[in-house]
Amino acid sequence: MPPPLILKVSEIFASIQGEGLRQGEPTIFVRLAGCNLRCSFCDTKYAWRGGRDFSLEEIIEKIRAIRAHFPARWVCLTGGEPLLQRVERLVRKLKAEDLMVQVETNGTRYRSMPVDWYSVSPKPERYSYRSEYRKKAKEVKLIVTRKLGLSLVMKLRNEFSSTIPILLQTESTRKWSIERGLKILEEALQAGLDNVRFSSQLHRIYGLK
Repeated sequence: MPPPLILKVSEIFASIQGEGLRQGEPTIFVRLAGCNLRCSFCDTKYAWRGGRDFSLEEIIEKIRAIRAHFPARWVCLTGGEPLLQRVERLVRKLKAEDLMVQVETNGTRYRSMPVDWYSVSPKPERYSYRSEYRKKAKEVKLIVTRKLGLSLVMKLRNEFSSTIPILLQTESTRKWSIERGLKILEEALQAGLDNVRFSSQLHRIYGLK
């Protein structure tokens, strides 16, 4: 019998998915604690450390309690970087509960699991990611920092299938990031790059969790 699974969890809550192609869908978020990159522009720095110990059973019970009044079918594992922890058993249990599972990851870790939706967001300065995501990712999100440019977008567009969209996601609602993202989008269009899109954080615009 495997030992009890204990995960460090920052928070579990219900909201809508504010980012990416699943934007607007009701979702239950499990935010795991810990991150291996700690980007300066991160908007969830509180999840870098700490967290409370949750057993697998406690997480599932919490999700069941939320679904009693917010019956979302999607559960999103996010962070921090959720794949720093051994979440395989959690994912399998969520699937056994007939739920859809999304994982938001910076791409530096990979675990073989029955995940329905990998949202991969490589981060500066190296923008490195595991090669498995070239087939597994449903979307690639790039945060529009002051240093992001067309050359990186072109590099990633060449590495990922054109059926996988590259999303230029603004830093919250910062005006300079919006302007830069639109400029890069226009440059990508002129360069003939397929399936590059402009994106925003819906929850930041509307002040949601």
